[in-house]
Amino acid sequence: LLARPALDGWRVAQLAVHRVAIVGSGEPARRLMEWIEANAKDVVEVVGLFDDRRGSAPDRVALSHLVLGTTDDLIEYYRKAPIDKVIIALPHQAEERLLSILRRLKQLPVDIALAPDLVGFRVPALQGGELAGLKMTALSQRPLRASERFFKEIFDRGAAALLLLVLSPLLLAAALAVKLTSHGPIFFRQERHGLGNRIFHVLKFRSMRADLQDVTGARQTERNDARVTPVGNFLRRTSLDELPQLINVLRGDMSLVGPRPLPVQMRVEDRLNYEIVAEYAHRHRVKPGITGWAQVKGHRGAVDTAEGLQSRVAYDLYYIENWSLWLDLKILFMTGAVCALGKNAF
Repeated sequence: LLARPALDGWRVAQLAVHRVAIVGSGEPARRLMEWIEANAKDVVEVVGLFDDRRGSAPDRVALSHLVLGTTDDLIEYYRKAPIDKVIIALPHQAEERLLSILRRLKQLPVDIALAPDLVGFRVPALQGGELAGLKMTALSQRPLRASERFFKEIFDRGAAALLLLVLSPLLLAAALAVKLTSHGPIFFRQERHGLGNRIFHVLKFRSMRADLQDVTGARQTERNDARVTPVGNFLRRTSLDELPQLINVLRGDMSLVGPRPLPVQMRVEDRLNYEIVAEYAHRHRVKPGITGWAQVKGHRGAVDTAEGLQSRVAYDLYYIENWSLWLDLKILFMTGAVCALGKNAF
């Protein structure tokens, strides 16, 4: 039962047509569309074209009817309809434009490639091409390959189910303590960014007074925060308030280990997170985790400064770039020691 979602996802990935988005709507995009139609229409589905400069010049290649928006619209499109690959079909000499687009799109957990220049369509690779023999330049790869995602998801679901079973008496005791000592619901739900910047609702045991909760997350918890209840203070110090996120793992919203999902409207030094760290959204290329590399490296709890946020994001990106099942196990063991110390948890 636990393995079935991952197995189903594996089978679908092997059999399904690859959904591709194309950035650009000029001559390179037209030639790419023609190539796909002639060589790969049975295995590739072009979901649409996205171009930041649509409407700024005459449509000389008759592709405007396929343009669904800008690259920002492409990021929003992924939240509703996942895609497998993004191909940038723009002139190679537009270096700054290409780099700007790549920086924005790297937050998506997809492969990103650069289509060949115009002569590349006339002199294709003889074999081993990226797309039906068409050689392309890989710009960014999804952090975890299909087999790695499969094993990580099996591990996450199995371990989460086992932990929920073993810890059920503790979960019940915590739920009763929350309910009997303060007015309000047992669980606290808050919007967080998940895989590919999608929004999901994280679950926690409620640790604050119901009438003083900040559901947007704009105001972070402070030391000796008057909003926190006595029971909530204990739950937060021991991180027991995070245990309901095991349900998020079973739902597929989260992993046991990954970058911690931060509130959507969280502010540091009165600025939104992405205004401080340009690569902030890149941490959403994998599922968020209950614990992570940043947490076991001293970044547990609130973020007080811009430097602290930059350091936390740096640890998150290191984890993404160096993922292994062994690293996940190491972080889980280290998390136990960090929680026992209770440092920076309030």
